[in-house]
Order: sequence, then C-alpha cells, then structure tokens
Amino acid sequence: MLKDFVFIKKPENFSFQECLWFLDRNYDDCLHEVKEKSVRKLLQIEGVLTLIEIQEDSENLVIKILVGKKNEQIITDFVSQWFDLERDVNPLYNLLNQDNDLKYMTKDYLGLRLLTIPDLFEALCWSVIGQQINLTFAYKLKRRFTEKYGNKLTFEGQDYYVFPEPSAIGKLKFEDFQPMQFSTKKAEYIIGIAQLFDENKLSKTQMEALSTTDAIKELCKVRGIGEWTANYALMKSLQRLECVTYGDVGLYNALHQIKGFPKRLERPQLEAFFAPFKGWEAYVVFYLWRSLAVPK
Repeated sequence: MLKDFVFIKKPENFSFQECLWFLDRNYDDCLHEVKEKSVRKLLQIEGVLTLIEIQEDSENLVIKILVGKKNEQIITDFVSQWFDLERDVNPLYNLLNQDNDLKYMTKDYLGLRLLTIPDLFEALCWSVIGQQINLTFAYKLKRRFTEKYGNKLTFEGQDYYVFPEPSAIGKLKFEDFQPMQFSTKKAEYIIGIAQLFDENKLSKTQMEALSTTDAIKELCKVRGIGEWTANYALMKSLQRLECVTYGDVGLYNALHQIKGFPKRLERPQLEAFFAPFKGWEAYVVFYLWRSLAVPK
C-alpha cells in the first residue's frame, strides 16, 4: 500500500468540515465517499486510477495516496480547484454582511467554498441528468450511469468510480440508457455532448478562452444545453463567479424563504437582487442552495 502524502496549506476562512457536510447532504453520490472527517475520491492520473483520501490537520489539508500514481502537481491542482482553495472570500463576506437577510451566512456557513466539478464533460452531463427531476432520483441516475460506463477501482472491499469518458459514451445508442430509466431526450443529449468532446469540437480549454457571455452562447448552441445548464457548468467547472442559474427552482425557493420574493421571480427582479454582489453571484447562488439543506 502506498503511504505518500501531499499537503496543501488551508486558506483563511476555509472549513473542511462544512465542505464535507455539503458534499454529503444525505445524497447517494457515487463519485466520492464522505466519512466523518475525511473524503475519498478516485482520480485518473495519466491513465492510472488513483485513489486519494483527504483529511486535515491544524494547518493543512492532508492528502494520502492510497492506490495509484503520485503526481503532486496534478493532485494539488485538482484538490485546490475542487475546494476552491485559492480564493480570498473576505470580499464576499463583506458584501453578505451588508445585507440584513443574508449576513447570518458569514457565521452559519463560515468556510464553505464553492465545491466544483473540474471536469466540464461531467458538469454538463450532471446538469442534463438533473433536468426536471428531483435530486434524489438524479443521483440514482448518475450512479447507474457511472457504475455501468465509468472506470472502477476496488479498495478495501469498496468500489470507487471515475465519471465515464466521452469516448465511451459517444458510441452508445439511446436504447442503452433505457434500462437505467433515462428519458430518450436525456440519453440523446448526453450522447451528443460526448461526441462533441470526443471529436474535440467542445472542450474546457476552448471554453476557458472565451468570455463568460461568449461561452454561454457557444454552449447554448449544443442540443440539450440551455441557459441554466450553461451557467451551472461554467460556475461549477470554470469557476466563473458571475454566473447565475436563471430559472433554478432551488434559487427561487431560497429567495422566497429568506427574502419573501415571489417563487417565480421576473428576470429584472433577480438581476436587481444580484447587483450588489457583482463578481460573486455564483457564490451567492451556492450559499442560497446551502440555506435549503437540512440543518446539521
């Protein structure tokens, strides 16, 4: 067994425990395993399945390589992006503290970071899977899909998975998705997105080169991707903090509960709400989602 470690210094206003709780939230996620004080995640590093376990000490995130390849740079980059560790969130907290209805978040959710999905293909597929269904069923679909087509590593009797590769999914037919209870349209959307990635007609690198406005326009040209999906993928994968998930039911419900806004906000009203948080919109969305979760 490998016993190599990678250390990342924890930034100011970061709570590993708050992030772990959000990663869990009683949903059956097949792409990480959360325990009381740690999380395990399977990565594919230079073609090698690599299982990492993340814990913390007083100053650092401590990453143990349980199985696989130790590439410190790739592991550090992944974990830093996953937990958004390089962000100074003090400006966000200053803005939240100026809003009487939201200032409680700087204490109750202190240290929660925007938990990302570094793989753009995974982020897009996940948002398509979740369209027009509840989260519990969406996680079930993701598990069926990942367990059938994702690469697997077994460690200590537990199976760990990485999200399926575009090259594997692009070859499928919509009939392959029917036993997993995917709708025909969702299956077709995911296959089409996979084919674009496999043919290098769509990639994270390409989206990173574009402004957020242009990236949204390009993504919305893809069948199955609308404004909500484009904004979600950009905020979660490219960390574009100006993105707002317009049309998001959870967002509207949170604002209804906290602000007393109508459950179906008009676009100008939503833009007016986010105006004071310019440059931090995605974080505000994320914290509003957090407000909907069952308290610890």
